[in-house]
Amino acid sequence: MDIVLFHSTYGLRPAVRDAADRLRAAGHEVWTPDLFEGRTFETVEEGMAFKDEIGKDELLKRAVLAAAPYSERGLVYAGFSFGAATAQTLALGDEKARGLLLLHGTSDIAENASVDELPVQLHVAEPDAFEPDDWLTAWYLRMGRAGADVEVHRYAGAGHLYTDPGLPDYDKEAAEATWRVALGFLESL
Repeated sequence: MDIVLFHSTYGLRPAVRDAADRLRAAGHEVWTPDLFEGRTFETVEEGMAFKDEIGKDELLKRAVLAAAPYSERGLVYAGFSFGAATAQTLALGDEKARGLLLLHGTSDIAENASVDELPVQLHVAEPDAFEPDDWLTAWYLRMGRAGADVEVHRYAGAGHLYTDPGLPDYDKEAAEATWRVALGFLESL
């Protein structure tokens, strides 16, 4: 499977590269675009400020340009938190998308979004301040109306970015469970 994996607002941290290596070890080809052009951050607040400084349109342009050389292959779009939101936007706009793997995040869905049974898997903490229950319920329903085939996996007690061992949110048990399920999902595509 060809996968483009987008980083969170912390930037292209070692955990993203390690995740890509894990996916490669399972036989996938993976690209990890650096939308922040080398910048990484120690706090979510610093990363969010930088993201806002660059602007949504510029970041989306960078993401589209990064994925474009591979999109004819039928990509699986994946990402962490902000990167998941980016992946979702691209997958919903790419008729050749093979799947969408969301780790720790979702995004708004355009009213006219339409996909043909796009396989989608979301992994998210429970509770998660960035992905509250009401939002996730509405997101799930809108994704279904858009034509996506959605699975949601919740991890009680985990922090927001619980798959990143370099962050305080890290939860080894939840992270390993996430990767087991996610690798099975990718294998099924």
